[in-house]
Amino acid sequence: MRVLWVATKAPWPPRDGGRLLQLETLRLLAARGDAGDGEVEVELVAPAPRREHAAIAAALAPLCRPRLVDARPLPLPLAALRAALRREPVTAARHRLGAVAREVARVAAENGVDVVHAEQAQAMPQALAAGRPVLLRAQNVESELWRGAHPDSGAAATSLALTKTNAGARGALRRSEAARVERWEAAMVRRAALTLALTDRDAATLSSLAPGARVEALPVPFPAELPAGPPLAGAPAVSLLVGAGWQPNREGAEAFVARSWPLVHRALPSARLHLFGEASAAGDSITRHAPPADPAVAFAAGSILVVPLAVASGVRMKVLEAWARGVPAVATPAAAAGLDATNGEELLVAEMGEPLANALVALARDVALTERLVRSARELLRRRHAPGPLRARLLACYAAAAATASGRV
Repeated sequence: MRVLWVATKAPWPPRDGGRLLQLETLRLLAARGDAGDGEVEVELVAPAPRREHAAIAAALAPLCRPRLVDARPLPLPLAALRAALRREPVTAARHRLGAVAREVARVAAENGVDVVHAEQAQAMPQALAAGRPVLLRAQNVESELWRGAHPDSGAAATSLALTKTNAGARGALRRSEAARVERWEAAMVRRAALTLALTDRDAATLSSLAPGARVEALPVPFPAELPAGPPLAGAPAVSLLVGAGWQPNREGAEAFVARSWPLVHRALPSARLHLFGEASAAGDSITRHAPPADPAVAFAAGSILVVPLAVASGVRMKVLEAWARGVPAVATPAAAAGLDATNGEELLVAEMGEPLANALVALARDVALTERLVRSARELLRRRHAPGPLRARLLACYAAAAATASGRV
């Protein structure tokens, strides 16, 4: 089977959950399934700065044939203007890259493909340029994120890039943009031959947005065991991955540092918080790190992962990686949603503020609890995220999508 994979960002380096999800799926496709379910040839088209092309191509060459395009998402002010002219959401306008669409059309015409894989709804306009059936994988529900977003976060801020407004106007504009995102997202789901969500809940939400569209849930493929990174300072060391480019990550980190971490440090004076990524917090008990070249560094042996999100959709890849590396996790309810995990079995779930701090302290003081969480989490990875069975299911979805017709944008 020949698959043309179209993305809004290259899967390498895997410095955020979206890239890691792509990378693990490409690894899945590059391996033969247990049932001998066939070879898959993947051609990847994605934007990336030219200076990164050689490194990305070298890393991905064993998994696919990279076709990297020297392009980047539009700057926010320009994207806001384009969105107003096209009457589409800012997130759609920002990632609508003509150079990527042209490369997709060229690769499809020259090589022939059975099906096009669009990674996220923002990749759909470029993917449809191939003129072949498209399978859309929705990493999350964009409109759901919008409805829960802070007025100054994420795409909401982009709509305000050119104007100064008061708080009430910001809220009204955010609600208006959220409705636009919902309509656009529904249209992209309808244009896809088949849409894959990461969770049953997301699949149900997307189905309700686009009645009659074919939507299914397919869990994230992920190995059950990976090596932990070298130890970090602190007893315990607490890791918080802030990531890059997604405002809810930064907002969650800031809220945790302000409201929860002082309580943790008061109860555990030897504890140290390690912030990886875009973070401005500082303090005697806080260490800031750049995004690591080796992701294992953020999942150190003996550490605890904290995921303090108020808004989330899809699946937190950082939690799956922590589980695989033997690192217990503490998360807010929003961050834990979609994991199919039970509080107290595979992870601890607590609201922001004092409850989250109490959960971290309890976990740090209970070795037996830590061992139970790690053991149960790895069992969940084996049961729900084993790559072998998921490969066969993904190939069946590709075959179903390939049997349909698709139009152009």
